[in-house]
Amino acid sequence: MSLPVLLALATGSTPSPSPSTSTAPVTPTLQDAQESATNAASWVEENWSTWLSIGLRVLLILVIAAALRVFVRRAITKLIDRMSRTAEAVDGTALGGLLVNVERRRQRSQAIGSVLRSVASFLIMGTAALMVLGTFEINLAPLLASAGVAGVAIGFGARNLVTDFLSGVFMILEDQYGVGDTIDAGVASGEVIEVGLRVTKLRGDNGEIWYVRNGEVKRIGNLSQGWATAGVDVTVRASEDLDRVRSVIDEVAETLSKEEPWNERLWGPIEILGLDSVLLDSMVVRVSAKTMPGKALSVEREIRWRIKRAFDAADIRIVGGPVAEPEEEPAPDPTENVAAPSAQANPASPQAMAASPITPTPVPK
Repeated sequence: MSLPVLLALATGSTPSPSPSTSTAPVTPTLQDAQESATNAASWVEENWSTWLSIGLRVLLILVIAAALRVFVRRAITKLIDRMSRTAEAVDGTALGGLLVNVERRRQRSQAIGSVLRSVASFLIMGTAALMVLGTFEINLAPLLASAGVAGVAIGFGARNLVTDFLSGVFMILEDQYGVGDTIDAGVASGEVIEVGLRVTKLRGDNGEIWYVRNGEVKRIGNLSQGWATAGVDVTVRASEDLDRVRSVIDEVAETLSKEEPWNERLWGPIEILGLDSVLLDSMVVRVSAKTMPGKALSVEREIRWRIKRAFDAADIRIVGGPVAEPEEEPAPDPTENVAAPSAQANPASPQAMAASPITPTPVPK
C-alpha cells in the first residue's frame, strides 16, 4: 500500500481524492454578465456628471479660443488694410514723394500683419491648451518647468537665430528700409530685393547678391528715403571771371530744370554754393542740388556734362591738375653726320685729322 493510504488508516480517516492537474474552462453564466453590467452602469451613473462637466468645459475653452483667434486675426487684417489704403491715398502727392512707395508699404504691412497674426495665434492656442490640460487635473508644474528649461537651453543654443529674428521684427516695425531701397549695412551695400525676419537680401553694384543676417547689422544708411543731394565741384583757372562763371552755370541750371526727365528728378533749384577752395593756379566752385532719392549720381553726371559743354562754348577752361610742360628738343650733334675713320682713308682728310690722337704736351722739367 502507498504511504498516503497508510497514514489515512493510522489516523482513522479516508483519503481525499487528489485534485486533477487539468482545470476545465469556466463558462460565464448569465448571473456573472448581469453583475458586470450592473457594476458598469453604477460606475457610469456615479461619474457621468464629472465627465460631462469636463467635456463641456473643454468644448467651451476650444470654442472661445477659436472665436477669439478669428476675431483677433480679422482685427489685425483690417488694421493692415487700413494702413495700405492710407499709403495709397498719399501716393502721388508731395507727402507721398517724401514717404515710401505703395508697394513697399504694402509689403511692410503684410510682413507686420503676418508676424502679429502668428504671435496672436500662438498665445491664444497655447493658453487654451494649458487650460484644457488643467481641466483634466493634470499637474502643469513639471510641464511648465520642463518647458522653461528647454526654452532656456534653446535660447542659449540658438541665440543668433533669436537675435536675427528680433532684429528683423523691430526693423520692420520701425520701417528702417524696404524692398527697392539702396542701403549701406556696413557689412554690405546695395539695393534691397527681399526683406525677411532673419535675413535681408541685397543686390550689389556689380550684380552680386548679399545675404545679410539682421542680427549682424549694427547700423543702416538708407540712401532712398527722403531726398538726396547732388554735389559737383567745378575747377577753373584762378584768372577766370567769377561773375562770368556764375552766369554760365546759372544758364545750365535753368535749362536743366525745365527739361524732362530732369525736372522730375530735381526737387530743388541748382545752387552755386560759392568757392570751395582757392589755389595759386585754380579755384573750385561748388554746385549743389536736392534730388529724388537714388537719382543723385545721374543728376551729377548730367550737370558735369552740360557745364563742360557750356564752358567750352564760353571759352572757359576747366583745369584738373598741373599742366604738363612741353619737352624741349635737344641740340643737334655736329658729329652725327661724320663718318668713322678708316685705315684706307686719306690721313690728311678732316675726318682723319679729327680722329687722330692728340699729341701729349711735354711737361717742362
